[in-house]
Amino acid sequence: YRLIGVSEHTGATANSGHYTATVRNSRDGRWYRYNDAHVGETTGDAAVTGGAYLLFYKRAVGSARWAGMEDVMKQRNVNPYGGAETDQDGFTRVKSKKK
Repeated sequence: YRLIGVSEHTGATANSGHYTATVRNSRDGRWYRYNDAHVGETTGDAAVTGGAYLLFYKRAVGSARWAGMEDVMKQRNVNPYGGAETDQDGFTRVKSKKK
C-alpha cells in the first residue's frame, strides 16, 4: 500500500480545533498541504505528523488482492471467487435476515 493522504488535527478535542490535509497528487506525484483556502507544496515525509488523524492508502499496482487473503483461502480449500455474490473488490453482499 502507498500513502496518498493524511488528515491532521490540532486542538484539545475532536470537536474543537483545526483540521488540515496533506495529499499526494495522482497526476504529478507531488504532495500538497491544504489549510483552509491556502494550498502549498510539501513533501511526503512531512505528511505524517504527531497530529495525524486519518491516513489514506491506495493498494500498490501488482499487490495481491485482500493483502494475501486470497492465498490463505486457497490453502484452506475455500474458493475466494465463488459462492456468494461479490463486488469487484471482493466484498460479499450481505442480505438482511428479518426475524
